[in-house]
Amino acid sequence: MTGAAAARNRAADGATARPVDLRSGSLQIRLAESEADIDGVQALRYRVFYEEMGATPNPDMALKRRDFDDFDRHCDHLLAIDHALGSGPEAIVGTYRYIRRPAAKKIGRFYSAAEFDISKIVAFPGEILELGRSCVDARARNSATLRLLWRGNAAYVFHHKIDLMFGCASLAGTDPDALAVPLTYLYQHRLASPELRPRALPGRYVEMNRLAPGSYDAEAAAAAMTPIVKGYLRLGGCVGEGAVIDRQFNTIDVSVVVRCDHVTEKYYRHYERRAKTDGVTWNPKGL
Repeated sequence: MTGAAAARNRAADGATARPVDLRSGSLQIRLAESEADIDGVQALRYRVFYEEMGATPNPDMALKRRDFDDFDRHCDHLLAIDHALGSGPEAIVGTYRYIRRPAAKKIGRFYSAAEFDISKIVAFPGEILELGRSCVDARARNSATLRLLWRGNAAYVFHHKIDLMFGCASLAGTDPDALAVPLTYLYQHRLASPELRPRALPGRYVEMNRLAPGSYDAEAAAAAMTPIVKGYLRLGGCVGEGAVIDRQFNTIDVSVVVRCDHVTEKYYRHYERRAKTDGVTWNPKGL
């Protein structure tokens, strides 16, 4: 479903308030509501993934300077908009992409199923949400933007009563030995419980447990994780077994699982208090 179609459906359902609408200074977090919003998201992803991080675009992407796939039209897209930069697509400085069961059914799978066996997650009886395609423009890559994006994620989780979040988190580079410390730390300290543990697909499986326990500084390894991985870990996120090399995106991917009972009333109250302190308007519809 496109952003415009999603907006029409919300209107038809009588949902006049935005499911996610948070503001702090010139920054606003909301869902995409138009084709222009989606185009802005795809332009942002192209700048970050291909121009900055060295991913390899296909010829159509390179021509249009947009990152896109068949999932985009069926998903919800979270936007970080810096109104100080204007009112058009150029003001979109951050994003997450959301895939719930109805969207996965339309496309035939969840995105991460191309890299991981997520059958245990798909069999989970509650509401599940796949997060992906997250990125932040270099101009807005700071703790304030990342905190507000995660508050947007929390608002979306509450609105749709999500029980379980999952997705792929990426580490820059394609040499597992160069990433031995973060991969080993995640495996030894953050491995998901067996009943919900994804596993890298055969043929793509890369061993994560590369170093002996005690042979590296676990505290330093945790502190050196990327901001996006840290965001998952702060919410009690765990990882699946085996990593996957994604040569198109010049990354090594791990599968991440977050039980949303870690994003419960306690976390909502925490976000609510922080929102008041920061002067943020917190409006997760449906709470």
